Amino acid sequence: MPKNRANWPQPITQAFGFGSRAEELFSLWDPDLRLIDWSETLKERLDFADEAAVTLRDVYPALANPELAAVVQLVVDTGKPRTIHLGAPESERRNLLLFHAKAGLAVVELAGADVDEAAKAEEQERALLLHQATHDVLTGLPNRRQFSDKLGKALPVRGKTGLALMQIDLDDFKPVNDTLGHGAGDIVLKLAAERIRKTVGEDETAFRLAGDEFAVIQIAREQPAEAERLADSLVSEFKKPFTVDGITVFVGASIGVAIAPRDGNESEQLMKAADVALYAAKKDGRRRARTFDPSMLQVLEQRELLRRSLRVALQHGEFFIEYQPLVDRSLAITGFEALLRWRHPILGAISPVAFIPMAEADGLMSEIGQWVLEEACRQALTWPAHYTVAVNLSPAEFLTPGLTDRVSHTLDTVGLPAERLELEITETVLLERTINNLDALNTLNVLGIQISLDDFGTEYSSLSYLKNFPFDNIKVDKYFINDLPDDQKSQTIVRFVIAMAHGLGMRVTAEGVETAEQASWLQAEGCDRLQGYFLSPPLRAELIDEFIHRSLLTSETADDQAKS
Repeated sequence: MPKNRANWPQPITQAFGFGSRAEELFSLWDPDLRLIDWSETLKERLDFADEAAVTLRDVYPALANPELAAVVQLVVDTGKPRTIHLGAPESERRNLLLFHAKAGLAVVELAGADVDEAAKAEEQERALLLHQATHDVLTGLPNRRQFSDKLGKALPVRGKTGLALMQIDLDDFKPVNDTLGHGAGDIVLKLAAERIRKTVGEDETAFRLAGDEFAVIQIAREQPAEAERLADSLVSEFKKPFTVDGITVFVGASIGVAIAPRDGNESEQLMKAADVALYAAKKDGRRRARTFDPSMLQVLEQRELLRRSLRVALQHGEFFIEYQPLVDRSLAITGFEALLRWRHPILGAISPVAFIPMAEADGLMSEIGQWVLEEACRQALTWPAHYTVAVNLSPAEFLTPGLTDRVSHTLDTVGLPAERLELEITETVLLERTINNLDALNTLNVLGIQISLDDFGTEYSSLSYLKNFPFDNIKVDKYFINDLPDDQKSQTIVRFVIAMAHGLGMRVTAEGVETAEQASWLQAEGCDRLQGYFLSPPLRAELIDEFIHRSLLTSETADDQAKS
Protein backbone atom coordinates (compact mmCIF):
# COMPACT_ATOMS: atom_id res chain seq x y z
CA MET A 1 0.00 0.00 0.00
CA PRO A 2 1.47 3.41 -1.01
CA LYS A 3 2.79 5.75 1.64
CA ASN A 4 2.05 9.43 1.07
CA ARG A 5 2.72 11.23 4.32
CA ALA A 6 2.73 14.59 2.55
CA ASN A 7 -1.04 14.28 2.64
CA TRP A 8 -1.08 14.03 6.44
CA PRO A 9 -2.37 17.09 8.32
CA GLN A 10 -0.32 18.73 11.04
CA PRO A 11 0.46 16.49 14.02
CA ILE A 12 -2.68 15.47 15.81
CA THR A 13 -1.31 16.47 19.19
CA GLN A 14 -0.84 20.04 17.89
CA ALA A 15 -4.13 20.20 16.07
CA PHE A 16 -6.42 18.85 18.78
CA GLY A 17 -4.37 18.72 21.96
CA PHE A 18 -4.85 14.95 22.48
CA GLY A 19 -2.32 12.50 23.82
CA SER A 20 0.60 11.24 21.69
CA ARG A 21 -1.17 7.92 21.14
CA ALA A 22 -3.61 9.70 18.82
CA GLU A 23 -0.90 9.89 16.13
CA GLU A 24 -0.30 6.15 16.46
CA LEU A 25 -3.91 5.34 15.52
CA PHE A 26 -4.27 7.65 12.54
CA SER A 27 -5.59 6.77 9.07
CA LEU A 28 -6.21 8.71 5.84
CA TRP A 29 -8.99 7.94 3.31
CA ASP A 30 -9.92 9.23 -0.14
CA PRO A 31 -13.39 10.72 -0.88
CA ASP A 32 -14.65 7.21 -1.74
CA LEU A 33 -13.52 6.06 1.72
CA ARG A 34 -10.69 3.85 0.41
CA LEU A 35 -7.53 3.68 2.51
CA ILE A 36 -4.65 5.92 1.39
CA ASP A 37 -2.37 5.67 4.40
CA TRP A 38 -2.32 4.66 8.03
CA SER A 39 0.02 4.67 10.99
CA GLU A 40 2.32 1.69 11.65
CA THR A 41 0.60 0.95 14.96
CA LEU A 42 -2.82 0.75 13.35
CA LYS A 43 -1.46 -1.38 10.48
CA GLU A 44 0.19 -3.87 12.85
CA ARG A 45 -2.93 -4.16 14.99
CA LEU A 46 -5.29 -4.83 12.10
CA ASP A 47 -2.86 -6.92 10.01
CA PHE A 48 -4.12 -6.05 6.51
CA ALA A 49 -1.89 -6.93 3.56
CA ASP A 50 -0.26 -3.98 1.79
CA GLU A 51 -1.76 -4.89 -1.55
CA ALA A 52 -5.30 -5.26 -0.22
CA ALA A 53 -7.95 -2.68 -1.18
CA VAL A 54 -9.17 -1.57 2.24
CA THR A 55 -12.34 0.45 2.88
CA LEU A 56 -13.32 2.35 6.00
CA ARG A 57 -15.97 -0.25 6.82
CA ASP A 58 -13.34 -3.02 6.62
CA VAL A 59 -11.39 -1.35 9.41
CA TYR A 60 -14.39 -0.16 11.41
CA PRO A 61 -17.37 -2.49 10.70
CA ALA A 62 -19.58 -0.51 13.10
CA LEU A 63 -19.71 2.26 10.48
CA ALA A 64 -21.99 0.08 8.37
CA ASN A 65 -24.75 1.28 10.71
CA PRO A 66 -26.87 3.70 8.58
CA GLU A 67 -26.88 6.43 11.24
CA LEU A 68 -23.09 6.31 11.66
CA ALA A 69 -22.59 6.08 7.90
CA ALA A 70 -24.62 9.26 7.53
CA VAL A 71 -22.32 11.02 10.03
CA VAL A 72 -19.26 9.93 8.02
CA GLN A 73 -20.80 11.25 4.80
CA LEU A 74 -21.64 14.55 6.51
CA VAL A 75 -17.96 15.06 7.37
CA VAL A 76 -16.97 14.25 3.77
CA ASP A 77 -19.57 16.70 2.38
CA THR A 78 -19.16 19.61 4.81
CA GLY A 79 -15.64 19.22 6.19
CA LYS A 80 -16.92 19.79 9.72
CA PRO A 81 -15.30 17.51 12.36
CA ARG A 82 -17.46 14.90 14.09
CA THR A 83 -16.86 12.33 16.83
CA ILE A 84 -18.40 8.84 16.58
CA HIS A 85 -18.77 6.53 19.58
CA LEU A 86 -18.13 2.94 18.54
CA GLY A 87 -20.18 1.43 21.33
CA ALA A 88 -17.40 -0.61 22.95
CA PRO A 89 -17.65 -1.67 26.62
CA GLU A 90 -16.93 1.10 29.12
CA SER A 91 -13.54 -0.47 29.94
CA GLU A 92 -12.56 -0.23 26.26
CA ARG A 93 -14.08 3.12 25.38
CA ARG A 94 -13.26 3.97 21.79
CA ASN A 95 -14.26 7.00 19.73
CA LEU A 96 -13.43 7.97 16.17
CA LEU A 97 -12.61 11.60 15.43
CA LEU A 98 -13.30 12.34 11.74
CA PHE A 99 -12.20 15.55 10.07
CA HIS A 100 -11.38 16.93 6.64
CA ALA A 101 -7.89 16.43 5.20
CA LYS A 102 -6.34 17.54 1.91
CA ALA A 103 -6.64 14.04 0.40
CA GLY A 104 -10.13 13.37 1.72
CA LEU A 105 -11.02 12.09 5.18
CA ALA A 106 -8.78 11.76 8.23
CA VAL A 107 -9.69 9.40 11.08
CA VAL A 108 -8.16 9.27 14.54
CA GLU A 109 -9.01 6.44 16.91
CA LEU A 110 -9.23 7.67 20.47
CA ALA A 111 -9.21 5.55 23.60
CA GLY A 112 -9.07 6.10 27.36
CA ALA A 113 -7.99 9.63 28.28
CA ASP A 114 -8.14 10.72 24.65
CA VAL A 115 -11.84 9.81 24.58
CA ASP A 116 -12.39 11.97 27.65
CA GLU A 117 -10.51 14.85 26.01
CA ALA A 118 -12.49 14.46 22.81
CA ALA A 119 -15.78 14.37 24.69
CA LYS A 120 -14.77 17.42 26.71
CA ALA A 121 -13.73 19.32 23.59
CA GLU A 122 -16.95 18.36 21.81
CA GLU A 123 -19.03 19.41 24.81
CA GLN A 124 -17.24 22.76 24.92
CA GLU A 125 -17.79 23.24 21.20
CA ARG A 126 -21.49 22.46 21.54
CA ALA A 127 -21.78 24.88 24.46
CA LEU A 128 -20.02 27.58 22.44
CA LEU A 129 -22.24 27.03 19.40
CA LEU A 130 -25.35 27.08 21.60
CA HIS A 131 -24.26 30.33 23.23
CA GLN A 132 -23.54 31.90 19.83
CA ALA A 133 -26.94 30.79 18.56
CA THR A 134 -28.83 32.26 21.52
CA HIS A 135 -26.82 35.38 22.38
CA ASP A 136 -26.07 38.65 20.64
CA VAL A 137 -22.44 38.74 19.51
CA LEU A 138 -21.92 42.46 20.17
CA THR A 139 -23.51 42.92 23.60
CA GLY A 140 -23.56 39.37 24.99
CA LEU A 141 -27.25 39.71 25.85
CA PRO A 142 -29.68 36.90 24.96
CA ASN A 143 -30.90 37.44 21.39
CA ARG A 144 -34.30 37.48 19.68
CA ARG A 145 -34.30 33.70 19.33
CA GLN A 146 -33.96 33.24 23.09
CA PHE A 147 -36.45 36.05 23.70
CA SER A 148 -39.10 34.31 21.59
CA ASP A 149 -38.39 31.00 23.31
CA LYS A 150 -38.59 32.44 26.85
CA LEU A 151 -41.71 34.48 26.17
CA GLY A 152 -43.42 31.51 24.52
CA LYS A 153 -42.67 29.24 27.48
CA ALA A 154 -43.77 31.85 30.05
CA LEU A 155 -47.17 32.35 28.42
CA PRO A 156 -50.00 31.92 29.11
CA VAL A 157 -49.70 33.31 32.65
CA ARG A 158 -51.83 31.65 35.31
CA GLY A 159 -52.26 32.46 38.97
CA LYS A 160 -51.34 35.64 40.80
CA THR A 161 -47.91 36.16 39.26
CA GLY A 162 -47.86 38.62 36.38
CA LEU A 163 -45.49 38.92 33.44
CA ALA A 164 -44.37 42.27 32.08
CA LEU A 165 -42.91 42.74 28.62
CA MET A 166 -40.92 45.91 27.99
CA GLN A 167 -39.95 47.02 24.50
CA ILE A 168 -37.00 49.44 24.67
CA ASP A 169 -35.96 51.68 21.80
CA LEU A 170 -32.95 54.01 22.01
CA ASP A 171 -33.60 57.68 21.22
CA ASP A 172 -31.15 59.68 19.10
CA PHE A 173 -28.99 56.64 18.37
CA LYS A 174 -28.88 57.15 14.60
CA PRO A 175 -27.13 60.53 14.83
CA VAL A 176 -24.32 58.85 16.81
CA ASN A 177 -23.76 56.42 13.94
CA ASP A 178 -24.04 59.20 11.36
CA THR A 179 -21.73 61.68 13.04
CA LEU A 180 -19.21 59.50 14.88
CA GLY A 181 -19.31 56.31 12.81
CA HIS A 182 -20.57 52.76 13.32
CA GLY A 183 -17.67 51.93 15.63
CA ALA A 184 -18.90 54.57 18.06
CA GLY A 185 -22.43 53.27 17.62
CA ASP A 186 -21.27 49.78 18.61
CA ILE A 187 -19.65 51.18 21.75
CA VAL A 188 -22.91 52.92 22.70
CA LEU A 189 -24.86 49.69 22.16
CA LYS A 190 -22.44 47.80 24.43
CA LEU A 191 -22.70 50.50 27.11
CA ALA A 192 -26.49 50.57 26.75
CA ALA A 193 -26.67 46.79 27.18
CA GLU A 194 -24.51 47.05 30.28
CA ARG A 195 -26.81 49.70 31.79
CA ILE A 196 -29.86 47.52 31.13
CA ARG A 197 -28.09 44.42 32.53
CA LYS A 198 -27.09 46.34 35.64
CA THR A 199 -30.62 47.64 36.24
CA VAL A 200 -32.62 44.41 35.86
CA GLY A 201 -33.05 42.09 38.85
CA GLU A 202 -33.14 38.37 39.51
CA ASP A 203 -36.53 37.66 37.91
CA GLU A 204 -35.92 40.03 35.02
CA THR A 205 -34.14 39.11 31.77
CA ALA A 206 -32.82 41.57 29.20
CA PHE A 207 -32.51 40.83 25.47
CA ARG A 208 -31.15 42.60 22.40
CA LEU A 209 -33.66 42.12 19.59
CA ALA A 210 -32.00 44.01 16.72
CA GLY A 211 -30.19 47.28 16.05
CA ASP A 212 -30.98 49.66 18.91
CA GLU A 213 -34.00 47.62 20.05
CA PHE A 214 -33.93 45.81 23.40
CA ALA A 215 -36.52 44.01 25.53
CA VAL A 216 -36.99 42.94 29.13
CA ILE A 217 -39.20 40.14 30.47
CA GLN A 218 -40.11 40.57 34.13
CA ILE A 219 -41.91 38.05 36.39
CA ALA A 220 -43.44 39.65 39.50
CA ARG A 221 -46.58 39.51 41.65
CA GLU A 222 -47.22 43.24 41.95
CA GLN A 223 -47.97 44.18 38.34
CA PRO A 224 -48.03 46.69 36.77
CA ALA A 225 -46.37 48.51 39.70
CA GLU A 226 -43.13 46.49 39.52
CA ALA A 227 -42.88 46.91 35.76
CA GLU A 228 -43.41 50.66 35.95
CA ARG A 229 -40.77 50.89 38.70
CA LEU A 230 -38.23 49.06 36.55
CA ALA A 231 -39.14 51.04 33.42
CA ASP A 232 -38.68 54.34 35.25
CA SER A 233 -35.28 53.14 36.54
CA LEU A 234 -34.21 52.28 33.00
CA VAL A 235 -35.33 55.66 31.66
CA SER A 236 -33.35 57.37 34.44
CA GLU A 237 -30.24 55.33 33.62
CA PHE A 238 -30.38 56.55 30.03
CA LYS A 239 -30.62 60.19 31.05
CA LYS A 240 -26.94 59.95 31.98
CA PRO A 241 -24.51 60.75 29.16
CA PHE A 242 -22.35 58.20 27.37
CA THR A 243 -18.67 58.84 26.73
CA VAL A 244 -17.27 57.54 23.44
CA ASP A 245 -13.60 58.17 22.69
CA GLY A 246 -13.67 61.21 24.94
CA ILE A 247 -16.84 62.60 23.33
CA THR A 248 -20.00 63.01 25.40
CA VAL A 249 -23.21 61.84 23.69
CA PHE A 250 -26.78 61.64 24.95
CA VAL A 251 -28.85 58.62 23.96
CA GLY A 252 -32.14 58.22 25.78
CA ALA A 253 -34.61 55.35 25.96
CA SER A 254 -38.31 55.10 25.20
CA ILE A 255 -40.10 52.10 26.75
CA GLY A 256 -43.43 50.44 26.05
CA VAL A 257 -44.81 48.15 28.78
CA ALA A 258 -47.45 45.43 28.43
CA ILE A 259 -48.71 43.16 31.21
CA ALA A 260 -49.88 39.55 30.91
CA PRO A 261 -52.54 38.35 31.23
CA ARG A 262 -54.24 41.78 31.36
CA ASP A 263 -52.99 43.07 27.98
CA GLY A 264 -52.68 39.70 26.30
CA ASN A 265 -51.76 36.17 27.25
CA GLU A 266 -49.95 34.94 24.17
CA SER A 267 -46.74 36.19 22.57
CA GLU A 268 -47.97 38.03 19.49
CA GLN A 269 -50.77 39.79 21.35
CA LEU A 270 -48.51 40.92 24.19
CA MET A 271 -45.77 42.10 21.80
CA LYS A 272 -48.30 44.16 19.86
CA ALA A 273 -49.52 45.79 23.09
CA ALA A 274 -45.92 46.64 24.07
CA ASP A 275 -45.28 48.09 20.60
CA VAL A 276 -48.37 50.28 20.87
CA ALA A 277 -47.21 51.52 24.29
CA LEU A 278 -43.74 52.21 22.86
CA TYR A 279 -45.28 54.26 20.05
CA ALA A 280 -47.18 56.26 22.69
CA ALA A 281 -43.93 56.92 24.57
CA LYS A 282 -42.31 58.18 21.37
CA LYS A 283 -45.31 60.31 20.48
CA ASP A 284 -45.39 61.87 23.96
CA GLY A 285 -41.88 63.21 23.55
CA ARG A 286 -39.55 60.17 23.89
CA ARG A 287 -37.19 59.45 26.80
CA ARG A 288 -40.06 58.08 28.87
CA ALA A 289 -42.04 54.90 29.59
CA ARG A 290 -45.70 54.26 28.84
CA THR A 291 -47.83 51.30 29.96
CA PHE A 292 -50.34 49.92 27.49
CA ASP A 293 -53.88 51.23 27.68
CA PRO A 294 -56.68 50.20 25.27
CA SER A 295 -57.22 53.87 24.36
CA MET A 296 -53.77 53.82 22.74
CA LEU A 297 -55.18 51.55 20.06
CA GLN A 298 -57.46 54.35 18.93
CA VAL A 299 -54.44 56.58 18.41
CA LEU A 300 -52.70 53.82 16.47
CA GLU A 301 -55.76 53.16 14.32
CA GLN A 302 -56.01 56.88 13.56
CA ARG A 303 -52.33 56.87 12.62
CA GLU A 304 -52.88 54.00 10.19
CA LEU A 305 -55.88 55.82 8.73
CA LEU A 306 -53.66 58.88 8.20
CA ARG A 307 -50.97 56.74 6.59
CA ARG A 308 -53.42 55.27 4.11
CA SER A 309 -54.98 58.69 3.41
CA LEU A 310 -51.58 60.32 2.97
CA ARG A 311 -50.82 58.10 -0.02
CA VAL A 312 -53.67 59.63 -2.02
CA ALA A 313 -53.80 63.14 -0.50
CA LEU A 314 -51.73 64.72 -3.28
CA GLN A 315 -53.83 63.13 -6.04
CA HIS A 316 -57.04 64.22 -4.30
CA GLY A 317 -55.90 67.85 -3.97
CA GLU A 318 -55.96 67.84 -0.17
CA PHE A 319 -52.64 69.70 0.25
CA PHE A 320 -52.38 73.47 0.16
CA ILE A 321 -49.75 76.06 1.04
CA GLU A 322 -49.86 78.96 3.45
CA TYR A 323 -47.28 81.74 3.35
CA GLN A 324 -45.80 83.49 6.38
CA PRO A 325 -44.21 86.92 5.80
CA LEU A 326 -40.50 87.58 6.32
CA VAL A 327 -39.61 91.20 7.14
CA ASP A 328 -36.35 93.12 7.50
CA ARG A 329 -35.29 95.31 10.43
CA SER A 330 -37.53 98.13 9.23
CA LEU A 331 -40.44 95.64 9.16
CA ALA A 332 -40.66 95.90 5.38
CA ILE A 333 -41.62 92.66 3.63
CA THR A 334 -38.74 90.79 1.96
CA GLY A 335 -40.60 87.60 1.08
CA PHE A 336 -42.64 84.68 2.39
CA GLU A 337 -41.99 81.18 3.67
CA ALA A 338 -44.09 78.43 2.07
CA LEU A 339 -45.68 76.16 4.69
CA LEU A 340 -47.29 72.87 3.66
CA ARG A 341 -50.78 72.15 5.01
CA TRP A 342 -53.09 69.13 4.78
CA ARG A 343 -56.85 69.22 5.18
CA HIS A 344 -58.17 65.67 5.56
CA PRO A 345 -61.74 65.25 4.25
CA ILE A 346 -62.85 63.53 7.48
CA LEU A 347 -60.34 64.48 10.20
CA GLY A 348 -59.90 68.10 9.15
CA ALA A 349 -56.60 69.98 9.48
CA ILE A 350 -53.62 67.69 10.19
CA SER A 351 -50.50 69.15 11.77
CA PRO A 352 -47.33 68.94 9.66
CA VAL A 353 -45.60 67.62 12.79
CA ALA A 354 -47.84 64.55 12.45
CA PHE A 355 -47.84 63.88 8.72
CA ILE A 356 -44.42 64.99 7.43
CA PRO A 357 -42.42 62.34 9.42
CA MET A 358 -44.98 59.80 8.19
CA ALA A 359 -44.48 60.91 4.58
CA GLU A 360 -40.72 60.70 4.99
CA ALA A 361 -40.90 57.19 6.45
CA ASP A 362 -43.17 55.99 3.60
CA GLY A 363 -41.02 57.51 0.84
CA LEU A 364 -43.65 60.08 -0.20
CA MET A 365 -41.80 63.27 0.66
CA SER A 366 -39.94 63.62 -2.63
CA GLU A 367 -43.15 63.76 -4.66
CA ILE A 368 -44.92 66.01 -2.16
CA GLY A 369 -41.87 68.27 -1.87
CA GLN A 370 -41.69 68.68 -5.64
CA TRP A 371 -45.32 69.77 -5.70
CA VAL A 372 -44.65 72.33 -2.94
CA LEU A 373 -41.61 73.71 -4.78
CA GLU A 374 -43.51 74.18 -8.04
CA GLU A 375 -46.58 75.72 -6.38
CA ALA A 376 -44.50 78.11 -4.26
CA CYS A 377 -42.39 79.25 -7.22
CA ARG A 378 -45.50 79.90 -9.33
CA GLN A 379 -47.06 81.89 -6.49
CA ALA A 380 -43.88 83.95 -6.04
CA LEU A 381 -44.15 85.12 -9.66
CA THR A 382 -47.27 87.09 -8.65
CA TRP A 383 -45.40 89.04 -5.95
CA PRO A 384 -43.18 92.11 -6.34
CA ALA A 385 -39.98 91.16 -8.17
CA HIS A 386 -37.69 91.67 -5.15
CA TYR A 387 -39.63 89.29 -2.87
CA THR A 388 -38.16 85.85 -2.17
CA VAL A 389 -39.91 82.56 -1.41
CA ALA A 390 -38.48 80.16 1.18
CA VAL A 391 -39.22 76.43 0.76
CA ASN A 392 -38.34 73.76 3.31
CA LEU A 393 -36.45 70.64 2.20
CA SER A 394 -36.97 67.60 4.42
CA PRO A 395 -33.92 65.39 5.06
CA ALA A 396 -35.49 62.58 3.02
CA GLU A 397 -36.04 64.95 0.11
CA PHE A 398 -32.57 66.47 0.29
CA LEU A 399 -30.88 63.07 0.27
CA THR A 400 -32.86 61.84 -2.76
CA PRO A 401 -30.58 61.58 -5.84
CA GLY A 402 -31.05 64.23 -8.52
CA LEU A 403 -32.23 67.02 -6.20
CA THR A 404 -30.19 69.80 -7.83
CA ASP A 405 -31.38 68.83 -11.32
CA ARG A 406 -35.02 68.85 -10.20
CA VAL A 407 -34.69 72.26 -8.55
CA SER A 408 -32.95 73.75 -11.59
CA HIS A 409 -35.55 72.25 -13.96
CA THR A 410 -38.40 73.63 -11.81
CA LEU A 411 -36.97 77.15 -11.88
CA ASP A 412 -36.56 76.97 -15.65
CA THR A 413 -40.08 75.59 -16.16
CA VAL A 414 -41.77 78.13 -13.89
CA GLY A 415 -39.54 81.03 -14.91
CA LEU A 416 -38.57 82.18 -11.41
CA PRO A 417 -35.05 83.66 -11.09
CA ALA A 418 -32.83 81.48 -8.91
CA GLU A 419 -31.94 84.34 -6.55
CA ARG A 420 -35.60 84.62 -5.53
CA LEU A 421 -35.64 81.05 -4.17
CA GLU A 422 -34.43 80.22 -0.67
CA LEU A 423 -34.16 76.55 0.34
CA GLU A 424 -34.29 75.79 4.05
CA ILE A 425 -32.63 72.66 5.45
CA THR A 426 -32.28 71.44 9.03
CA GLU A 427 -29.15 70.25 10.77
CA THR A 428 -30.42 66.67 10.48
CA VAL A 429 -29.50 66.81 6.78
CA LEU A 430 -25.89 67.51 7.71
CA LEU A 431 -25.41 64.74 10.26
CA GLU A 432 -24.02 62.48 7.57
CA ARG A 433 -21.23 64.71 6.30
CA THR A 434 -20.68 63.26 2.88
CA ILE A 435 -19.12 64.71 -0.25
CA ASN A 436 -22.51 64.37 -1.97
CA ASN A 437 -24.14 66.65 0.62
CA LEU A 438 -21.47 69.29 0.18
CA ASP A 439 -21.61 69.01 -3.61
CA ALA A 440 -25.40 69.41 -3.61
CA LEU A 441 -25.24 72.56 -1.47
CA ASN A 442 -22.43 74.03 -3.51
CA THR A 443 -24.27 73.33 -6.76
CA LEU A 444 -27.43 75.01 -5.48
CA ASN A 445 -25.34 77.93 -4.29
CA VAL A 446 -23.63 78.27 -7.68
CA LEU A 447 -27.06 78.36 -9.34
CA GLY A 448 -27.76 81.48 -7.25
CA ILE A 449 -30.22 79.86 -4.89
CA GLN A 450 -30.04 81.00 -1.26
CA ILE A 451 -29.42 78.29 1.37
CA SER A 452 -30.80 78.71 4.88
CA LEU A 453 -30.00 76.62 7.98
CA ASP A 454 -33.29 76.16 9.82
CA ASP A 455 -33.89 75.61 13.57
CA PHE A 456 -30.28 76.46 14.41
CA GLY A 457 -29.31 75.44 17.94
CA THR A 458 -31.99 72.82 18.56
CA GLU A 459 -30.26 69.70 17.25
CA TYR A 460 -26.53 68.89 17.00
CA SER A 461 -25.23 72.36 16.24
CA SER A 462 -21.63 72.27 15.13
CA LEU A 463 -19.59 75.26 14.08
CA SER A 464 -17.97 73.03 11.45
CA TYR A 465 -21.29 73.14 9.54
CA LEU A 466 -20.94 76.89 9.20
CA LYS A 467 -17.35 76.60 8.06
CA ASN A 468 -17.80 73.80 5.54
CA PHE A 469 -21.23 74.53 4.05
CA PRO A 470 -22.21 77.65 2.04
CA PHE A 471 -25.12 79.06 4.03
CA ASP A 472 -26.60 82.46 3.25
CA ASN A 473 -28.85 82.59 6.27
CA ILE A 474 -29.21 81.11 9.77
CA LYS A 475 -32.67 80.84 11.33
CA VAL A 476 -32.72 81.08 15.13
CA ASP A 477 -35.35 78.73 16.52
CA LYS A 478 -38.28 80.21 18.41
CA TYR A 479 -37.15 78.31 21.52
CA PHE A 480 -34.49 81.01 22.00
CA ILE A 481 -36.86 83.86 21.06
CA ASN A 482 -39.68 82.96 23.46
CA ASP A 483 -38.08 84.47 26.57
CA LEU A 484 -36.72 87.62 24.96
CA PRO A 485 -36.13 90.30 26.03
CA ASP A 486 -36.27 89.33 29.73
CA ASP A 487 -34.16 86.15 29.92
CA GLN A 488 -30.43 86.92 30.09
CA LYS A 489 -29.33 83.47 28.85
CA SER A 490 -31.55 83.73 25.78
CA GLN A 491 -30.17 87.21 25.12
CA THR A 492 -26.59 85.94 25.30
CA ILE A 493 -27.25 83.04 22.93
CA VAL A 494 -29.09 85.14 20.33
CA ARG A 495 -26.42 87.88 20.47
CA PHE A 496 -23.74 85.23 19.93
CA VAL A 497 -25.55 83.73 16.91
CA ILE A 498 -26.06 87.18 15.34
CA ALA A 499 -22.42 88.19 15.84
CA MET A 500 -21.10 84.85 14.62
CA ALA A 501 -23.30 84.80 11.52
CA HIS A 502 -22.42 88.37 10.58
CA GLY A 503 -18.74 87.58 11.07
CA LEU A 504 -19.13 84.70 8.58
CA GLY A 505 -21.01 86.87 6.09
CA MET A 506 -24.41 85.30 6.81
CA ARG A 507 -27.78 86.83 7.61
CA VAL A 508 -29.88 85.92 10.67
CA THR A 509 -33.62 85.32 10.76
CA ALA A 510 -35.51 85.09 14.06
CA GLU A 511 -38.45 82.67 14.05
CA GLY A 512 -41.46 82.81 16.36
CA VAL A 513 -41.50 86.56 17.02
CA GLU A 514 -44.81 87.07 18.83
CA THR A 515 -44.52 90.38 20.73
CA ALA A 516 -43.53 93.96 20.00
CA GLU A 517 -40.90 93.71 22.76
CA GLN A 518 -39.23 90.75 21.09
CA ALA A 519 -39.25 92.54 17.74
CA SER A 520 -37.75 95.72 19.20
CA TRP A 521 -34.97 93.82 20.99
CA LEU A 522 -34.06 91.89 17.83
CA GLN A 523 -34.09 95.06 15.73
CA ALA A 524 -31.76 96.76 18.18
CA GLU A 525 -29.38 93.79 18.18
CA GLY A 526 -29.08 93.83 14.38
CA CYS A 527 -31.15 90.75 13.50
CA ASP A 528 -31.62 90.87 9.71
CA ARG A 529 -35.09 89.34 9.36
CA LEU A 530 -38.07 88.60 11.59
CA GLN A 531 -40.86 86.07 11.23
CA GLY A 532 -43.78 85.27 13.51
CA TYR A 533 -47.36 85.93 14.57
CA PHE A 534 -46.55 89.46 15.76
CA LEU A 535 -46.08 90.34 12.11
CA SER A 536 -48.64 87.97 10.63
CA PRO A 537 -49.88 84.39 10.90
CA PRO A 538 -49.42 82.19 7.81
CA LEU A 539 -51.73 83.38 5.01
CA ARG A 540 -53.66 81.57 2.30
CA ALA A 541 -52.40 82.46 -1.17
CA GLU A 542 -55.49 84.51 -2.03
CA LEU A 543 -54.88 86.83 0.97
CA ILE A 544 -51.28 87.74 0.14
CA ASP A 545 -52.04 90.58 -2.32
CA GLU A 546 -54.21 92.34 0.24
CA PHE A 547 -51.53 91.88 2.93
CA ILE A 548 -48.83 93.31 0.66
CA HIS A 549 -51.04 96.26 -0.28
CA ARG A 550 -51.80 96.98 3.39
CA SER A 551 -48.12 96.77 4.33
CA LEU A 552 -47.12 99.17 1.57
CA LEU A 553 -49.74 101.70 2.70
CA THR A 554 -48.52 101.41 6.30
CA SER A 555 -44.93 101.92 5.17
CA GLU A 556 -45.81 105.00 3.07
CA THR A 557 -47.76 106.50 5.97
CA ALA A 558 -44.79 105.97 8.30
CA ASP A 559 -42.46 107.62 5.77
CA ASP A 560 -44.78 110.64 5.41
CA GLN A 561 -44.98 111.04 9.17
CA ALA A 562 -41.18 110.88 9.42
CA LYS A 563 -40.76 113.57 6.75
CA SER A 564 -43.27 115.89 8.41
